[in-house]
Amino acid sequence: MKVILYCRVSTREQADSGLSLEAQRAKLTAYADLYDLEVVAVIEDAGESAKSLKRPGLQRALTMLRRGEADGLAVVKLDRLTRNVGDWQRLIDDHFGSRSELFSVQDSIDTRTAGGRLVLNVLLSVAQWEREAIGERTREALQHRIGNGQRVGKVRFGFDLAADGVSLVPNKGEQEAIAWMQELREDGLTLRQIAAALSDRGITTKEGRTTWTHTAVSGILKRAATPVAA
Repeated sequence: MKVILYCRVSTREQADSGLSLEAQRAKLTAYADLYDLEVVAVIEDAGESAKSLKRPGLQRALTMLRRGEADGLAVVKLDRLTRNVGDWQRLIDDHFGSRSELFSVQDSIDTRTAGGRLVLNVLLSVAQWEREAIGERTREALQHRIGNGQRVGKVRFGFDLAADGVSLVPNKGEQEAIAWMQELREDGLTLRQIAAALSDRGITTKEGRTTWTHTAVSGILKRAATPVAA
């Protein structure tokens, strides 16, 4: 079987860890020798993060797989390819689902075997669960802060930042503008019509603009439905 050995390091990792390009090449070469894999290319991405699949070396490797110039790709660890669950799903759908094989030394993955495919699917499922769990905890924390009248990101329309730099206090003029938006919405006006009415009246946005958009109105009305502690 013809394989590509793929190595990647970020600048920080080159200095701080044992995952240097040289170390990865040595491990992958030994792995290929052990399992009688024919190495057709050694491709490296130096100083590239795993945040995106748009890396010169990786794109070259994937192109070779698509062209049938290699049967599989070998990495030291799965995170050398990506840490993003969405990117992983794309890689599997486009390359490693049925077209090409994937080998990961430290994760003990060889997708030629049922066990290797099982381990890969379990790891991806755990990663997906972890991502969703983190998202849920983040949303709960944000809602808790909002419910306690604390700032989350930029100061929302209808409030000003208190002297403590954390809490929010109502802005009387903006609160009246929100109440008017809600009345207009209840009267059946569209978001674009409400935006035009705000612009005509000269009411300013939080950024000081007098031209309103329907998306800004939509966001304010949605946030207004979230209760804030006094």
